[in-house]
Amino acid sequence: MTPHIEAAPGDYAEDILLPGDPARAEWIAETFLENVKVVNRVRGATGLTGTYKGRRVSVQATGMGMPSAAIYINELLMEYGIKRMVRVGTCGGLNAEYKVRDIVLAQAASTNSAQNSALFGQYQYASIADFGLLRKAAEEAEKAGLRTVVGGIITDDNFYDPLGGLPYEVLKKHGTVAVEMETAALYTIAARYGAKALTIATISDCLITHEQLSSDARQESLVEMVTLALDTLG
Repeated sequence: MTPHIEAAPGDYAEDILLPGDPARAEWIAETFLENVKVVNRVRGATGLTGTYKGRRVSVQATGMGMPSAAIYINELLMEYGIKRMVRVGTCGGLNAEYKVRDIVLAQAASTNSAQNSALFGQYQYASIADFGLLRKAAEEAEKAGLRTVVGGIITDDNFYDPLGGLPYEVLKKHGTVAVEMETAALYTIAARYGAKALTIATISDCLITHEQLSSDARQESLVEMVTLALDTLG
């Protein structure tokens, strides 16, 4: 038990999916897992464990943004022996070449958050994915015929940008493919504990073309993304 998780030792599997939304965590468990057990309800951050193709897998909601995600990632790694973590969610595309519903496999995550700068001081730490998980996800996506983008993303502390996306211009020029709000924390903390981590995120909207997924297409894309994440952990 931790300040934010009430699960008992052994309640979580060594492999875990990390959506932000508690409702999405429950949907993942109901849709994809068998023999599901709820292991956490503290502060509404739902955690569940079940089986997928005979393997134990857990799902834990982390909330939105690096500060919230960092709490759950730290506590899962400190107290529950998690070995492999895959964040599943959505992101905003930063290149018109990539379309909504494309799936981003985040190779690395830059950030404007003070979390890493406060920790590393003069050094600009490179938050990177586990190569084994990244390679497996790319292979599974190719087998499934999914459109994927492998590249660097930006983890931004701001959802509403008062500068209208202007700071993203230099990032786009350096190959950054998408923006979201949690991955830099995931990769940094996983590295600290020797765990393996990857973010798999569907492009739900494009900040360049302003294209957005319809509600039906969003749901279909979530099925593709979560299936890919689960098969990556297989």
